[in-house]
Amino acid sequence: MTLTEQVAKNIIRKLLKGDDYRIEVVTLINAEFLQFAIEFFKKIIDAKLKNENISIDWYKKEFLNPNLPAKEIAINSGLNKKTIHNMFNSSTKEIIIDAANEHYDVLYESIKVLVETEHELELTLTIKFKGVSVDLNVSESLIVINTLAVKRAELRGGLWSTAGKRVENPLMKTLCKLYSVSEENYKAKFVKDNAKGFDREIDFYLLKDGKEFLCEVKLMGSGNPESADAVIARATNVFVADKLSIQNKNQLEHLGINWIEMRSANGYQRFKLALEKLGIPHQDLSGNFDEKLEAIFKEIFA
Repeated sequence: MTLTEQVAKNIIRKLLKGDDYRIEVVTLINAEFLQFAIEFFKKIIDAKLKNENISIDWYKKEFLNPNLPAKEIAINSGLNKKTIHNMFNSSTKEIIIDAANEHYDVLYESIKVLVETEHELELTLTIKFKGVSVDLNVSESLIVINTLAVKRAELRGGLWSTAGKRVENPLMKTLCKLYSVSEENYKAKFVKDNAKGFDREIDFYLLKDGKEFLCEVKLMGSGNPESADAVIARATNVFVADKLSIQNKNQLEHLGINWIEMRSANGYQRFKLALEKLGIPHQDLSGNFDEKLEAIFKEIFA
């Protein structure tokens, strides 16, 4: 699951121009999912052919095999690793295997009852590859469809989260360089989460006379007070968002937090206002915007 530099550049470019950046993430989700689906179908053909004399347990035997990676076992059972961790406060392979097998058995029984109830339903999923084909009955088809649905949900959640984290630092650097803010007046640093024992994220700061001004980027839509509340709780000085509701803006202004709404016309230009209020040395925009942006990308993505 990757979010490439080119996708990050495309997202930043769209944000600066007030365009919707979401198509970039959706396109990446589609590409990742379709690649997974193709590889998954190939594995199904191979597994079904190897176990053609075995009933529905061929799926459990092949796709919940303890020798597979834990993450793969979870997905194949219709769960994901994060859900299992939330259920059991642990995601060791042993727990994942037990949870996956238990969930798969419950899922299969539910499908069995559904198929018996809807006895008039006929569904055959035929998968062909290089002249070889296998047919899946209703129960098998529903298990495969459920696995694909779980995988897409996992990709969706992971990539949306990754997009925000991957773009935050380069977006803030781009804004600084557009207004010729000296590198002495900003920095990015990892923040340690002692409860988890690893670096949680990169925080970005504007600097002036030894003082640090925390900047937050939340690529949220309007009417999302939870994200704004999180920013307020962290004593943020500059808040950059995709869209903000009137309520968000009023709340931020009341608390003296500088906000930048990227989706509004020339929204990024409010960053200059934030620099002025915080006393950060800078210069007005000059020259060709697109040319300057490309030069900045070459520098920060080098």
